[in-house]
Amino acid sequence: MLMRLFVTLAALWLLPLPASAQSRAKVERQFQNWLQQDLWPQAKAAGISKRTFKAGFSGVTLNWDLPDLVPPGSPPRIPKQQRQAEFGAPAKYFSRGGLDGATSMGRKMARTHATTLSRVEKATGVPGRIILAIWGRESAYGRAKIPHNVFRVLGTKGFMSTRAPYFTAELLAALQIAEAGHVAASAMKSSWAGALGQPQFMPSSFLKYAADGNGDGRADIWGSEADTLMSIGHFLAQHGWQKGRDWGFEVSVPASVSCALEGPDQSRSIADWEKLGITRVSGRAFPAAERTGQGFLMMPAGRLGPAFIVTPNFYVLKDYNKSDLYALFVGHVGDRIQYGVGDFKARWQKLDRLYRSEWRLCSAGSRH
Repeated sequence: MLMRLFVTLAALWLLPLPASAQSRAKVERQFQNWLQQDLWPQAKAAGISKRTFKAGFSGVTLNWDLPDLVPPGSPPRIPKQQRQAEFGAPAKYFSRGGLDGATSMGRKMARTHATTLSRVEKATGVPGRIILAIWGRESAYGRAKIPHNVFRVLGTKGFMSTRAPYFTAELLAALQIAEAGHVAASAMKSSWAGALGQPQFMPSSFLKYAADGNGDGRADIWGSEADTLMSIGHFLAQHGWQKGRDWGFEVSVPASVSCALEGPDQSRSIADWEKLGITRVSGRAFPAAERTGQGFLMMPAGRLGPAFIVTPNFYVLKDYNKSDLYALFVGHVGDRIQYGVGDFKARWQKLDRLYRSEWRLCSAGSRH
């Protein structure tokens, strides 16, 4: 009986693998060759030691579950249209549960990290409420799981994705992080896109903006809340955050104001926007310190949702994530954390997505 089982298993072992398995095995071999023949020379030229390189790629294989992969021999693919939450339905993005959860936990974190936030705000000029809101959005205040091996993620994408050159550059940056001793290669966890730690920095952003917030000489954005908060503040400061200015205000826009005035290329003083009849929905005047500053009309859903006068700081938030919804969420949650503001006064109408390059939602007759 045992002999027959052994013979059967041996026969199965000798059978050829299915075509897909054979193909993947071949690509895995090509990947290992790519690491040694293509990536290693680039890493060596960038100052990476062989020890660090080996530690990063020890046991690493391709992650076939990642999106937008183009294995060798496959026809070229056009990257899929962006479908992440930041470019989806506004009402869903600003869900009741999402807002309330981010706000309540943000207030708790504001109390817990009050001393650190004060220090970060003094060093960077960025309000603590804004830093908290980004931390909450990126990693649920450090509670979200960040499970992926960054070298496997970026290695896979650098070898066979629709944006291979970009991810190869990020892979080299990840190796530089490990080489500098910021964190052990085995502990460098990332998202499925290769974003690192609690602030979700891509490796190149880590090298530029990660900062020490607790004075130990390291920038540990995986395990240190202080380093995470200082790093977020440093990122925004380096991207031009204007100290003393807000991010923006929800407003009422008269029908006489054309949607054609909307956008980042249409700046004018906030006092001039007031002259056009634009007012804050709260009924309060714009702060005196803001009235002489530049503002921008922002109507991400045209006449089918809330409207805003935003400051240049809004576009600094967009340097963290290119989505208007993301920047609005961060600013709004920050205000809820510190000031206790309620929901936007205007409601998002039913939209299945929001691509600002495609919006045609000013409504007939209002664009003139």
